[in-house]
Amino acid sequence: MNKIKKTGGNRKYTVFWPIVFVAPFVICFFLFNLFPILYSFQLSFYDWSGVGEKTFVGLANYVRIVTEDKMFLKSLGNTLFMMVISFPFAIIFGLVISAFLSNLKHGRRFFQTVNFLPYITTPVAIGLIFTFLFDRNTGMVNRLLELLNVNGLNWLGNPRLAQVVIAIMIAWKYTGYYMALYLAGITSISEDIYEAARVDGAGALTIFRKITMPLLKPITIFIIVTSMIGGLQLFDEPNLMFNVSTTSVIGGPDRSCLTLLWNFYDVAFGSTAKLGYGSAVAVCIFIVIVLISLIGMKLMNRKEDVI
Repeated sequence: MNKIKKTGGNRKYTVFWPIVFVAPFVICFFLFNLFPILYSFQLSFYDWSGVGEKTFVGLANYVRIVTEDKMFLKSLGNTLFMMVISFPFAIIFGLVISAFLSNLKHGRRFFQTVNFLPYITTPVAIGLIFTFLFDRNTGMVNRLLELLNVNGLNWLGNPRLAQVVIAIMIAWKYTGYYMALYLAGITSISEDIYEAARVDGAGALTIFRKITMPLLKPITIFIIVTSMIGGLQLFDEPNLMFNVSTTSVIGGPDRSCLTLLWNFYDVAFGSTAKLGYGSAVAVCIFIVIVLISLIGMKLMNRKEDVI
């Protein structure tokens, strides 16, 4: 009988204490994550400026995004363009640097730290640095171009050049992060595989192309998927770049650097403060991110099935 009571008591505590320890996270998640998402979805069906009464408009906000809002489509195009010209270079450079560091005998930690520092640098500092570098009159980049007898370019005033500057900033920031991921993957590959390839007469380039890159494919898929998701949430880099610029406008020159999240921020919290319409924009961004996440998960699961 005592054993039965003791077992019942243990079961009681086994259920009670996990709930106690999990409850703070569940409560905070509901209050600060789930509830804002659900409330934002509800607001997307209303016309509301944040003050006064809400007016129910149904799907009118979503119809306006698809048919009338040119800034949403422009911001989507800008975001995709900057992603295409930045993340591929960051991924390739990260892979090349990791391959170089994996064969380095001395000074590996120093070069790892130097390459990883941009990723942990605050966005404000990065925006200031690149603004000073690409300033038309005093920027170091134009000074170097003048030494090559090339006239200084209006990097921050030309729409396409401004996008290139943002892309360079993103590539510079994330190369070290991708290097760390690839380096972790390379160091986890068994040395016996490389030894067997060398015995068969394979060179360094053949080993990298036939062994290292295929074995790093799961990491590459992970990096590509997270890069696409992170790219669609791009906000800090262009916003900080043109907030500290003397020619700052919403979205940069000709709104060429207006991203999806910057457009959402401007619509929801800018001068117009249309929280209802801004919520609809946020929901559309959320749907795009979810779709890309599902595609990425499908690719990763397919790879696992092959293995």
